[in-house]
Amino acid sequence: TVEVEARSLPMELSEKRGVENNGFVQNEAFEDEEADASSQEEMPGKCTVVVDPMPVEETVVKPYAGMPKEVLLQFSSQARYRVTREILFWLIIAGSIALVCATIAIIALSPKCLDWWQASPIYQIYPRSFKDSNMDGNGDLKGIQEKLDHITYLNIKTIWITSFFKSPLKDLGYGAEDFYDIDPMFGSMRDFENLLAAIHDKGLKVIIDLIPNHTSDKHRWFQLSRNRTGKYTDYYIWQDCTQAAGIVTPPNNWVSVFGGSSWQFDDVRKQCYFHQFGKEQPDLNFRDPAVQQEIHDIIKFWLGKGVDGFSFGAVKFLLEATHLRDEPLVKKNQANITAYSQLYHDYTTTQVGLHDIIRSFRHTMNEFSTEPGRYRFMGSDDDEKEDIEATMMYYGTTFIQEADFPFNFNLINMKTLSGNSVFEAVDSWMKNMPAGKWPNWAVGSPNAARISTRIGKEYINVMNMLLLTLPGTPVTYYGEEIGMENIASGDVSEELVNSGLLVLTLPEKSPMQWDGKVNAGFTEGNSSWLPVNSNYQTVNVEVQSTWSNSTLSLYRALTWLRNNELPMNRGWMCHIWNDSNVFVYVRELDGLDGVFMMVLNFGQESTTDLKAIAPHLPSEAVVRLSTHSSSAGKVVNTKLIKTEMGEGLVLEYNTAKPFHTMKAFQGKCFVAEKACYSKAFNLLYMNC
Repeated sequence: TVEVEARSLPMELSEKRGVENNGFVQNEAFEDEEADASSQEEMPGKCTVVVDPMPVEETVVKPYAGMPKEVLLQFSSQARYRVTREILFWLIIAGSIALVCATIAIIALSPKCLDWWQASPIYQIYPRSFKDSNMDGNGDLKGIQEKLDHITYLNIKTIWITSFFKSPLKDLGYGAEDFYDIDPMFGSMRDFENLLAAIHDKGLKVIIDLIPNHTSDKHRWFQLSRNRTGKYTDYYIWQDCTQAAGIVTPPNNWVSVFGGSSWQFDDVRKQCYFHQFGKEQPDLNFRDPAVQQEIHDIIKFWLGKGVDGFSFGAVKFLLEATHLRDEPLVKKNQANITAYSQLYHDYTTTQVGLHDIIRSFRHTMNEFSTEPGRYRFMGSDDDEKEDIEATMMYYGTTFIQEADFPFNFNLINMKTLSGNSVFEAVDSWMKNMPAGKWPNWAVGSPNAARISTRIGKEYINVMNMLLLTLPGTPVTYYGEEIGMENIASGDVSEELVNSGLLVLTLPEKSPMQWDGKVNAGFTEGNSSWLPVNSNYQTVNVEVQSTWSNSTLSLYRALTWLRNNELPMNRGWMCHIWNDSNVFVYVRELDGLDGVFMMVLNFGQESTTDLKAIAPHLPSEAVVRLSTHSSSAGKVVNTKLIKTEMGEGLVLEYNTAKPFHTMKAFQGKCFVAEKACYSKAFNLLYMNC
């Protein structure tokens, strides 16, 4: 017997959520009626089928790519996924916080990056003598543009172009007739704009000269002032004076820098005007606010053009005492005063209020320094010579900035050359420089004889080595990189002598010597405004660029060393030894074992025992660079270092005991932008 029981079914349609079909119910009722009608018919026995219920396996779904949101949500609530997600979330948060904190710490601990005027040497160009592009015998702005590759070849990124304003050139261009225009000798304003664009395209910076103290007597302001026209009446310093039989009786005994009275009678105004320099260069009256505003407008004009900085010259002469008293005599009984050196210039230089004016210049320049990477440099070109404290005042104070640095002429002003005199020149600047300020050095300028003429050809290389290994910014006057010499004064043409130019300063302005061709490659014209030095066949850029032992090759090696070795461009400088022959110092940086030691000979052949001076020194050091190229790479005994006259050595060694950490050398070590090196992170930081 088979029995079918509905309850034995594993599941019903309703449990499977099926749809009930009423048609099937109707058919079942109809069949029941038929069964009742035929009840008498013989029916087979019941057949019972026993079906054992089978368990139903649930389908397990695993996470898969592209799953819909509904499926994803089924898993997201499970503990193993939720905990993992939370761990990852908090790890990301902690990592982000750690990254931000590390960034803040690095910024806080990192030293200030060297600015562009600190990172590169400065190359000073006298434009009339650099390169002539139009064959008229005078250097010009297009000529400078043609030779920009020479600047980059020297590993230099900053150019200083001396005055090129429109001028009668009575003072070699320093008495401007128009501060807003280019002298036609040098080209046009378009030429300047093209030069500026080319300089910046090469990643270089440019500084220009500005002499605010005076103008040319051809300047429109002076012409209006001498006629007492409106606000220009007091633009210059006028005083009553008498003239009888062609002899002028000045208001006092003040003498000009060039000699003779600093007062000049003017036939138009019938008064005397004051001039600190030549009579063709009347001094502006900086006690008149309108004059000061004129200078600020000039600064803004050129900064707006895109120049990167100024060298302000002759600024110590901006103000004079209003009481007009006679200046004190150097020799009390001196009767006839004609020379500038015969007076103490207590009333015509560095007067009260001077630094307020300079600070106002700085303020105007700062208005153009807000854009990142466009800081505008300000230098002051005033040589106080004997008064180092007065020079240092141009740095400003801790809270009020003036110049980024006053140009340093200590190495030019040395009266004699020796290891001792060089040490004194360096030490004088470093000890008097305000804390946190940046030094600079120069060994040549347009107003000083060239190195080879001033102290001798044998000292050219060692002076360049000194210049480029001292801390701070070195300034190179064009031609010093190849060892150019002055021309003889007798070579200056009679026409120039009679023109009123400062003949005494012309020999160091001879044309740049580019190659061995006629006129040294300076001009393709028939002649140059000054004669080329007769040694141009061997002393020129083209020849020296092919010699491994040339002055030019050494100069390039030194600039590369300065730019690429941390101890050289921002490390400590410690004075080790000096005597009549040698000057010895080191450059070192906290965190670096490598030290550079300079042994420079400015006298006669000498032997120096550095181990006796500093017993902790290693017994040997390697010659990194030498003025004698054959010595490079050799090992020297620090107990017995021999140097010839004019020889310089850059030695390299490793030590765990730098000089600046030793008590014995306290007071002999200086650092401007302190930094320490971390080997672990390969970065610089401040707090050593």
